[in-house]
Formats: sequence, C-alpha cells, structure tokens
Amino acid sequence: MDTQTKQCQNCKKEFLIEPEDFEFYEKVKVPAPCWCPECRLIRRLAWLNERSLYKRTCDLCGKSMISVFSKGTDLIVYCSSCWWSDKWDGLDYGVDFDPDKPFLLQLRELFQKVPVMNIFSLYTTLINSEYVNMAADLKNCYLVTHSDYNENCAYGGLITNTKDSLDSLMVDECELCYENVNCRKCYQTFFSLDCANCHDVYFSRNCVNCNDCFACVNLRNKKYHIFNKPYSKEEYEKRVKEYLPQSSLKIEAMRKRASGFWNQFPQKYIHERHNSNISGDYIYNSKDVFNSFIVNDAENLRFCAYIVLSNLKDSYDFTHYGPSSELLYESIQAGDQASRILFSWFAISGIREVEYSMFTIGCENVFGVVGLKKKKHCILNKQYSKEEYEKLREKIIQQMNDKPYKDKKGNQYPYGEFFPIEMSPFGYNETRAQEYFPLTKEQALKEGYTWYDRPKPEHSPSIKASDLPDSIKDVKDTILNEIIECEHQAKCNGQCTLAFKVIPQELEFYRKMNLPLPRLCPNCRHYQRIQQRNPLKLWKRQCQCAGAKSSNGV
Repeated sequence: MDTQTKQCQNCKKEFLIEPEDFEFYEKVKVPAPCWCPECRLIRRLAWLNERSLYKRTCDLCGKSMISVFSKGTDLIVYCSSCWWSDKWDGLDYGVDFDPDKPFLLQLRELFQKVPVMNIFSLYTTLINSEYVNMAADLKNCYLVTHSDYNENCAYGGLITNTKDSLDSLMVDECELCYENVNCRKCYQTFFSLDCANCHDVYFSRNCVNCNDCFACVNLRNKKYHIFNKPYSKEEYEKRVKEYLPQSSLKIEAMRKRASGFWNQFPQKYIHERHNSNISGDYIYNSKDVFNSFIVNDAENLRFCAYIVLSNLKDSYDFTHYGPSSELLYESIQAGDQASRILFSWFAISGIREVEYSMFTIGCENVFGVVGLKKKKHCILNKQYSKEEYEKLREKIIQQMNDKPYKDKKGNQYPYGEFFPIEMSPFGYNETRAQEYFPLTKEQALKEGYTWYDRPKPEHSPSIKASDLPDSIKDVKDTILNEIIECEHQAKCNGQCTLAFKVIPQELEFYRKMNLPLPRLCPNCRHYQRIQQRNPLKLWKRQCQCAGAKSSNGV
C-alpha cells in the first residue's frame, strides 16, 4: 500500500502510515492504528508503574509486602510467592462472553476479580532486595527498578551488571559510581553523563577510555585533564584537590559550571554505537530500528522503547522488556521467547498468539484473559476447544468493531487498539507517562485519567536538609535514625515524598567516597537525573557544522 495520512483520534494531529508499516500490520493481522505514535506511546506508559511502591498485605496469606498497587486500588493483590504458587487457578474466575457489553469493559471487570502479583520481579532471584520492581538477580539492592544482575546498588533505574553504585540511571557494568546517567563500563565515576570505559572521572560528559579527568567533554583516550586542558600527574592531583567539592552547595555549583562548559562543545545528534540503519536515541548493537528509544541488541523495530537484555525482532509499538521475542505489537512488559503478543500487559515465558491479556504466563492462543498460566484456547479465563475458541474469537472481534468501548473523551476502541488509559489501575502521576509527558492533576483529570494523591508521611521530619553537616566527616551514625526533610518540599515536579531516610549501606558509601549527604528525597533526585536524559522524541533539523563554519559563527 502507499503512504497514508491519518488524523489521530486522540490529539487530532495528522500522522503518516508508511508502506512498511502496512506490511507489518498485515504480518500480524491487525488493522492500522487510529492513534498517532506519540499518543500510542503515552497510552502504554500510563499502564507502566515502575517507581511508585507501597506497603500493603497479601490478600491471600496476609503477610506484609511491597506492591506497585496502592491500598486504594480495586484489585486483589497477592505476594509473589502466593501468586506463583498452585494455591489458586485462574480458570476458577472464568466468565461467559456477553455480546451486549463492550468487550474491554468485561475484561476490566475480570481484572478486578483475578489476583495480580505485587511487583514485576522474579522474587526467587532477589537476595536482601525487597524494595525493588521490574528486577531480577539482585543482591543487597534498595529502591532500584528495571534492573538486573546488580549487587549493593540503591536509588536507580535501568542498571545492569553493576556493583556498589548509587543514584544512577542507565548504567551498565559499572562499579563505585555515583550520580551518573547513561554510562557503561565505568569505575569510580561521579556526576557524569554519556561516558564509557572511564575511571576516576568527575563532572564529565561523553568521554571514552579516559581516566583521571575532571569537568571534561568529548575526550577520547585521555588522562589528567581538567576542563579539557592537560596537566602533569602531579599538577592534576594538586588542582583536583582544590576543585573537588565535598559539600552539597559546592557540588551543585560545580554541576552548573561543568554543564556550561559542556555546552560550548558540539554533541552527536544521537546516542548510539555499533548500529546499522537506525533512527531514535540511546540505541546500541542494533539493525533496522526506527523511531525507537533505549534499545539494545534488536532488529526490525519501530516505535519501541526500553528494549534491554534483548534479541527482539520484528516488532512495533512495544515498550519494556522483549528478550528473545518477535512480533510484539501494542504491548508492554512482554518477552522471554514470546511470539505474536498483541494489545497485552505482562505476558512472558514462551507465550504465543496472545491478545488483550494481562499477567499471562506460558499460554498459547488466549484472548482477553487475566492471570492464566500454561493454558490454551481460553477467553475471559474460560476454557474452550480449539474450534470453539476460534469461532468465539472472531465473534468478539466483530463485536469490538461494531460496539467498541468508548472512553470519557469519546475515543472509541475497536479491535487493534491498546487498553484505554482510564482503565489503568495506576494514577497517571504514578506511571512513566508522567516522567516523559508530565501533566498537572487538573490536566490529567480533564483528560479523563485518574490521579494518585499521595498521603502525608506518617512521621514528621526530625531534621531539615539545611541542618545536615556539610562534610560527611561530621556525620554521626545517629543520622540513620533521623527523618530528613526534603529540600524541595513538593515545590517541584518530581513527585516529592517530603521526607526520607538514609540507610546504612548508603552512609557507608558516602563515607568511602567522601561524598556529602543528599538534600533531596530519592524521587526528586531521580527527576533531576531524567532531566539529563533526552525525551522520547525526534526533531528534524540540520547539522550545525554548516560545512566549513558552524552556523553560530564559532
């Protein structure tokens, strides 16, 4: 088919559907989307709660647990051990299809009855790592999310194969690192961005194979540099002692100074390495990947994001996870040898031919199911023969097209569209959508979304951030008993928790690295880091080199 211009049902803007897009839709046997790529992405992200964790009790065994679902949700939530056990069977919740009620509404009602797991983690591989989510193979980790194969890490996301590091985002194979974003194979690297194979580096950006560098940018294979100026080893060590900030105020001042210095130098139009024929950002070791972001080891993707630990192929509009899988479309948190997963949430472990399903493990040929494990030919958690299943599936698809679900804004959801945001069990501000496409509470409610009003802390702060010792050398062990008031006090867009505590592992790290105590809560620190990461957007522009002379005349 030729390129078509369509108007997004949601935002009313025009978007293109290319011939190769139609080829994919034909391959997975779905209609072309009614929403533009950005609105589709926001819709998926609004079902993805990565960092909002709550204490509640398991609805089966009664034990205390950490969950991504707050106490106010209308869901039945089991702890990981109960959910994965044989104590219950998803088929016990099966219901008949009602041809007079929108199918998505029937699915939402089923979702309210079938138990869901408390967090998206492989609990059997977590050692002393209770406060985590979307994680596996962790030891002694605290408040890390979307992370695997780490030890002694805290406060971070998208961390892999890393040890003894704090407050980091998008780091891989790092050790003894702090406040870094998008760094790989670094050791003792601090307050740095987009660095690789570096050690003993501070306040630097886009440096590769460097060591003993301070406030540098775009360097390759260098050492003993300060603001990109070379020094002898002796001079460097002397000057760094003068520069090296040991207080919170000096750190913020140096951050601003280094950032101003970075901005005097050209930056590559994309974060990428070892690719062929790509567009997007933060893409590595991939081929034929377009309009996608944060992708590793993938091939033939479009409109995808957060594809790590991968080998994902031939997929569109997919977000988060995806290892060793193919033909994933308009789904989130699926993978592990999965094939043709459509319009689904959390579908893993050798599944195939799964549509409109949630919390589905090892199933084949299921449509609109919740919480089923290793089942075939099921619809709304009810078992059918192969012939009955195929006949009823066609009937439901026809009903979805004839009587589609309609949301509060009037948008219709025929077969081929992901779940409506208003059906998400999370408030918009609890999800990754708020990080990339922030809304105020008033804006979210106007759009028909829900909003989570965080309750006030149970305990009042015992010390203000401004009263913390300036040097870590003056901090006593009693700080572990204090509740610290966050400097922002919710006067920011960082989902501020108002107060926070320092854990023993954290205090030990600050003392070892001679770093001051933080003045902001973990949420505010996270939002400061994501400001250093590019958004999930692309712009058409020209290279500023303009040939022999840059466009700004420098």
